[in-house]
Amino acid sequence: MNFKNIARIEAATQSSRQELFRLGTALLFIIGIMLYVSTTHPVNNTRDLLLIIAAMIGGYMALNIGANDVANNVGPAVGSKAITMMGAIIIAAIFEAAGALIAGGEVVGTIKKGIIDPAMIPDTDTFIWLMIAALLAGAIWLNIATAVGAPVSTTHSIVGGVLGAGIAVGGLEIANWSKMSMIAASWIISPLLGGIIAAIFLMLLKKTVIYKDDIIGSGQKIVPFMIGAMAWAFTTYMCLKGLKKIWKMDFMTAAGIGIIAAVLIFMIVKPLIKRAANKLDNDVESVNQLFTIPLIVAAAFLSFAHGANDVANAVGPLAAINEAIVGGGDIVTKAHIPIWVMLVGALGIAIGLGLYGPKLIKTVGAEITELNKIRAFCVAMAAAITVIIASQLGLPVSSTHIAVGGVFGVGFLREYLKRDEMSIEEEIMSHHIDKDPEEVNKILEQFSSTSIEGKRYMLKELK
Repeated sequence: MNFKNIARIEAATQSSRQELFRLGTALLFIIGIMLYVSTTHPVNNTRDLLLIIAAMIGGYMALNIGANDVANNVGPAVGSKAITMMGAIIIAAIFEAAGALIAGGEVVGTIKKGIIDPAMIPDTDTFIWLMIAALLAGAIWLNIATAVGAPVSTTHSIVGGVLGAGIAVGGLEIANWSKMSMIAASWIISPLLGGIIAAIFLMLLKKTVIYKDDIIGSGQKIVPFMIGAMAWAFTTYMCLKGLKKIWKMDFMTAAGIGIIAAVLIFMIVKPLIKRAANKLDNDVESVNQLFTIPLIVAAAFLSFAHGANDVANAVGPLAAINEAIVGGGDIVTKAHIPIWVMLVGALGIAIGLGLYGPKLIKTVGAEITELNKIRAFCVAMAAAITVIIASQLGLPVSSTHIAVGGVFGVGFLREYLKRDEMSIEEEIMSHHIDKDPEEVNKILEQFSSTSIEGKRYMLKELK
């Protein structure tokens, strides 16, 4: 056996050990949930046993949320190399758990988005089984999507689970099809809106900074405004979505707080940007460096808001089952969340992210299109602004679909501009076909390195 075969065997063994460690850790988490719930809620009847089973499935769902849905919050920052994979996992795990525990809310809706009519559920036992089926279906679908590397919406996954289980119980009449049609429409609206907004921001930055002769000078003027706009978007986003279960406020109040935050951040970052820019070269890569800290902050904000909102996908059905079994034994459309249920959701999301999150983070951050820090910034802005617009229009959008749409948006714009420049270069070459190749190459290099104004002048002279 040669050394190459030995190296391949060792690599395969290392991969197997890592997979066993991930699987073992996930199983230990679920077993820990089983032991805790069986200790605090002794099994006296079938319903008590169902609560233990539901808690384990809730933990499994939370693991899959962390493995799949968190990628859209930190993927662009990792793909642009603003932060390492380990740094992103640590930040996301802390802020996801903090969002779930601090702002996850004491009460959660049990019939997600009002998509089925609870009056058509015949009894409490059927309601409990419906919730267990919905939770398990959502978790299995998320597991499959994560395994194949597909970023999907956890909210829509659990909505689909509730809808399917509800139809099995009460037939097609139980469903609120107008709500479902709005959710289905969001599958197109979310990525399209995210892509358009991300592309607009990227084009704006290209025209005001990247296409200028004095890139750094332009960056000093424009970047503080962009960071101020980001402060407004994320403060407003947090007020409307991240903190809505602590303090529910209208759009004007949230936007007003966002404006105050934007002004303060602008005043703070303007001298810092100027000081940093004075040490940088006059090129695009240097301007990219100015967006590193904003991207890290964006990842933290998005993770906090995601934890506050999407923890309900794991604990909502579980809280409903707990309320039906431990509470009054009735079918509930709103349920109080015990601290142990919230901990299952918060810890499950953090553990799932740490164990299986890197695969989807790489997909969102690097495998759809190449991201630098400017493009990643545009994706983060699109994520916040799209949610704000959608919430005001009453459109149910998915943060995952928005982030993926934003990545595609900047990717399409990048390819369009690249092809446009290549066609111009081919035109230049066709006008100099009889000239020395070295001279033509010098003209092309000069054309590629000049600003947009310089390119226009060169084309005018050539024509």
